[in-house]
This record gives sequence, C-alpha cells and structure tokens, in this order.
Amino acid sequence: MDSVEKALEEVLTAALPQGCITVGVYEAAKSLNADPDNVVLCLLATDEEDVKDVALQIHFTLIQAFCCENDINILRVNNMRRLAEILEGVKPGGESMDLHCILVTTPESSAWKDPALSKLNRFCRDSRGLDQWVPVINLPER
Repeated sequence: MDSVEKALEEVLTAALPQGCITVGVYEAAKSLNADPDNVVLCLLATDEEDVKDVALQIHFTLIQAFCCENDINILRVNNMRRLAEILEGVKPGGESMDLHCILVTTPESSAWKDPALSKLNRFCRDSRGLDQWVPVINLPER
C-alpha cells in the first residue's frame, strides 16, 4: 500500500506546478460541471472530526455519484495536514484552502502520461473489482 501513497504524492506534486489541481468542494463541483472529461482523479479528504459533518458527507455522496457516472476515479484520503503540506495548503491571500475535495485534471497542452497516475488508476480499478468503489489512502506523516 505504501507505493500507492507515494504515487498519490507524486501525482499531486507533478500536477500542482502545471495548474492541474482544483481545490475545494464548490470549485470542484463547478469544474466537474464544466468539463468532466478533463478530470483524471477525484480526492475526497477528511480528518476524524469531518466524519460527523452531515453537510460535507452529503456533498461527498453527490460528488461520488457524479464521478462514478462519468468514469472518474475517486480516492478517500485521510490526513489532511499531510495533504496541505503536499499542496502548499495556503491561498495567495494567506487563508487556508478547503482541501475536502481535490480534482486532478489533464493539462490542456497534452494528454498526461504519468506512471504514478497509471498506478493510481490501476489501484482504483483493482479496488472496484473487490467492490471497494471508493478506496481509502492513509497518507503517512513526514
């Protein structure tokens, strides 16, 4: 499983400088509505206290349904602090980002062929074969 976490980190660090990351539940919903074919991965991130947030869980259910309908791979990610470190989790104005939903999109210039993304796609496909439609990844601390 450790290699899947490493692959996720590689995908995020490669996508970030290319501008291929959409962060936030609302921004993700807008992006999914505008161009779902451009989305290659959807991450739904939580910490322990988020499990009891009914509104967030409803948003997650709707996003999951949309992603399943549009053949977009989905991963649940634990450890939002580590996710914030990877994504340099602060907006330019200094406010923190809503990391509950993150989309990875294809760069406009070309089709993205990343071995780490291929590994994540295989992991998602294999998990679906085991009836685990939204597999969970636990990002380790650094």
